[in-house]
Amino acid sequence: MRVICGLFGLLYLGALGLLAIGTFGLFGQEQDPLSGVFLIPLGMPWIWLADKIGLGGALVAILAPLINLLILFALCRMLTRRRAAKRDTAAL
Repeated sequence: MRVICGLFGLLYLGALGLLAIGTFGLFGQEQDPLSGVFLIPLGMPWIWLADKIGLGGALVAILAPLINLLILFALCRMLTRRRAAKRDTAAL
């Protein structure tokens, strides 16, 4: 589970990096309005939900994957605690 959280975090950071490079034209790259397209699949279903209630925009696209990452970390922590509780119970 930690591998999945780490991989998702790396994908998120990579997508943010590509957004910054494409938006500001860093490293000689031309400015591209579609540079944030990689954030959309990482931020589903929150991007879809925000669009349905009228909150579309760049900030939603940037923060939506962060919600998914926080959910993954919470699940990882919950599963780790559950495994530790089972291990402690089995030791008794």
